[in-house]
Amino acid sequence: MKPTILIVDDEKNTRDGLARALQRNYDVLLAEDGRRALDVLSERPVDVVLSDVRMPGLDGLTLLQRALARQPQPLVILLTAYGTIETAVAAIQHGAYDFLTKPVNLDQLELKLKQALRSKTVEKENRALREQLDAKFGMTSILGQSAPMQEVFDTIRQVAPTRATVLIEGESGTGKELVARAIHQIGPRAQAPFIPVHCAALSKTLLESELFGHEKGAFTGAAERRQGRFELADGGTLFLDEIGEIDPAVQVKILRVLEERKFERVGGTETIDVDVRLLTATNRDLRQMVAAGQFREDLFYRLYVVIIHLPPLRERLGDIPLLAQHYLKQFAEENKKPVAAITPEALELLTAYRWPGNVRELRNALERMVVLARGEKLTVRDLPASIREAVGKPAAPGAGRSLAEAEKQMIQQALRLNAGHRSKAAQQLGISRRTLHRKLNAYHLRATGAEGAEPPQPPA
Repeated sequence: MKPTILIVDDEKNTRDGLARALQRNYDVLLAEDGRRALDVLSERPVDVVLSDVRMPGLDGLTLLQRALARQPQPLVILLTAYGTIETAVAAIQHGAYDFLTKPVNLDQLELKLKQALRSKTVEKENRALREQLDAKFGMTSILGQSAPMQEVFDTIRQVAPTRATVLIEGESGTGKELVARAIHQIGPRAQAPFIPVHCAALSKTLLESELFGHEKGAFTGAAERRQGRFELADGGTLFLDEIGEIDPAVQVKILRVLEERKFERVGGTETIDVDVRLLTATNRDLRQMVAAGQFREDLFYRLYVVIIHLPPLRERLGDIPLLAQHYLKQFAEENKKPVAAITPEALELLTAYRWPGNVRELRNALERMVVLARGEKLTVRDLPASIREAVGKPAAPGAGRSLAEAEKQMIQQALRLNAGHRSKAAQQLGISRRTLHRKLNAYHLRATGAEGAEPPQPPA
């Protein structure tokens, strides 16, 4: 079934010309003005609205706002012969997918339509996944359209229905516990307990007692019998965060639970049977720890069944606008602040920053920016001083910066971070390698390092 495109333009020649160019691959509908377009949207669902900005009666920006208020929501690409950066920024801030100037380059239009429809599919899949997750646990924070995050979502979907042990790898702040909760919430154990344990926060003695429970009098201070986390998670999921910090003696007992699904409380002799799915996470290299004798090899291989690697934020720069807008909206609502947008200049600096604290740091930065904001838009002035200083920018935004310049600098930054490797830079930006190649030509850029050549690949 062909995607449906609604072309809205008061110039008949433009409408008919675009229809002829697109009708082979799309189901094309036509409207001569904004009001007729709204009638069409009321009659049938539309995938993409391709609309002129300046039209008599209902203009393109007003049509954009009303179209986005409908369900199912179409993507909107605006066309104008009056291409100013202010109009482009206004259109995108009001929810337009993209912006093209007249006369329309048909190759460029076809490319943008394909990108728009692909993003619509991705967002539909992400929304379906997020709707299955329990919002009270903050699951909507798992956001991303970049290729690395799509791999994460795909793996979550695949492993959630199973009882396989999953090891989640990633730096601090990348959202490892959110992924563990997602696996639990969309799996068959969703109605059973999800019990998290942050292993690094507990000493060996306390951790053993926390995990396996203890009998009365098992040690000083054990005034009564206590159930451990394995017992509390029976029928559900136990999540062990920073499992690389667990003492070898406790590792032995965890290995036994994985192999036999039974254990004894500390100081007890009664064998307890449990049915627990184990999810673990680490920000350390467990293979190196095994080689150094710091982690049991047999336990490592019991944990190393399914691996989910959460990329650091600096490796998925293309997700920063999505995350920033999500947190902006969240904190504006929570704090009753009239902040509705973030300027391209501020977004550019957020993208240029390295984010050592990953998504957690970005979330905290956006919360601070919204709480302290003095206007309806977040600007460079609202950025934390530490971020401005780290990327070498003054508090005042540069004048006259265009969206094209911001995109150009974002591409240059991604290439620098990946030593000129185009495939990795494209993945980080959340675009295809072909799209990156086209943009490099358009901006007359060359990748750094070996003049942009890909590093040699090993023989197949």
